[in-house]
Amino acid sequence: MNTLKEKVSNGKMIKIIGAHNGLSAKLAESTGFDAIWASGLEISASHAVPDANILTMTDNLEAARDINKAVSIPVICDCDSGYGDINNVAHMIKEYESIGVSGVCIEDKPFPKLNSFLGEKQKLENIELFAEKIKVAQETKVNQDFLVIARIEAFIAGQGLEEVLKRAEAYEKAGADALLIHSKKKDASEIYEFCNFYNGDLPIVIVPTTYPDIDLNTLNQLGIRMVIYANHGIRSSVNAMKKTFSNILENGNTMEVENSISPMAEIFDLQGTKNLRTSSAQKQNV
Repeated sequence: MNTLKEKVSNGKMIKIIGAHNGLSAKLAESTGFDAIWASGLEISASHAVPDANILTMTDNLEAARDINKAVSIPVICDCDSGYGDINNVAHMIKEYESIGVSGVCIEDKPFPKLNSFLGEKQKLENIELFAEKIKVAQETKVNQDFLVIARIEAFIAGQGLEEVLKRAEAYEKAGADALLIHSKKKDASEIYEFCNFYNGDLPIVIVPTTYPDIDLNTLNQLGIRMVIYANHGIRSSVNAMKKTFSNILENGNTMEVENSISPMAEIFDLQGTKNLRTSSAQKQNV
């Protein structure tokens, strides 16, 4: 079976969806996504804390371990800005590689980072320092198929194309396996701009959270190799749960929600209940 790195190199468009636990990852796999994004936002939200490095690397690592164990498709982990300096990055790579995920993504903002969609004055990491993080990550990993994705936040910080291209060149030279170009504009103009002027060789990754109308055909034409729908799982689950909870209180029973929620049999199936074994002693007592 081809690794994720091989699939990207072969020009296949990789469709990735965010998850925050084993169940959400399993649902994503069953619907046909190519890979899972162990989303920092989703994992933080599932703990009801801000996406601002409130959770530790260990917290996120454990969530990623659960996600990876639940599915057979590749998992890419959102590792914020690497949880510290180059030494933290080296430790992070060892830990994440040890749980069998396919790669990590780190962003060029200082630790602790703030979610890209919060605030107007996002700070960027020094280019040389972040390039060194990428270099250290590549030197630390053992499996050469393990992806190290460099996420460029210059558009998020209000910088122009020149700064984005300068960072792209530096991170490519440092050894990044792919570049995630992030934008929070309401349209994909910054993505088009980057793709038109980028002369490097790395696969491009995008996260179309704020420009949802861009389609897969357009992405293929732009040469983008990975698209991450990073937070739609938890946003849809929050909406569905709020509706169900409110309906129960309003009606005083669950009759109206029974047809819109999953039957218990589906939950048991997702849990793998049919694989439970009965011991010989239990059989004898039946």
